[in-house]
Amino acid sequence: MSTIFTKIANGDIPSYKVAENEEFYAFLDIAPMAKGHTLVIPKNVEDDYIFNLDEKTYMGLCAFARQVAHAIKAAIPCQRVGVAVLGMEVPHTHIHLVPLQTEADMDFRKKKLELSPAEFAEIADSIYNEYVKIQ
Repeated sequence: MSTIFTKIANGDIPSYKVAENEEFYAFLDIAPMAKGHTLVIPKNVEDDYIFNLDEKTYMGLCAFARQVAHAIKAAIPCQRVGVAVLGMEVPHTHIHLVPLQTEADMDFRKKKLELSPAEFAEIADSIYNEYVKIQ
């Protein structure tokens, strides 16, 4: 059975896409800690533990996430882009990329932002446009 993230990558469930290639997909988290909080996933591997990925997929995912992080940093005013891999809430490997002003911005326990569909779309478009520039 496909995970929710596979369904998102396949277009069966709508998302705010910020980047994509043949193997990987990046989209905005719908419960973001900060504007631009993005999830990066492998499209064709549903393993829930990043260190179970074969080396090619693992290295490709990390390289893709790096490109997306550069696009986020160019699109969203922030000091850094934080990275976290938890993988407990959805059984599909995913990397969180979170724009940060301080380390406290990456506290998964804090209240999540509530953004309108228009705000999500604007943020996704700005990151996507930066991603396209670096390709």
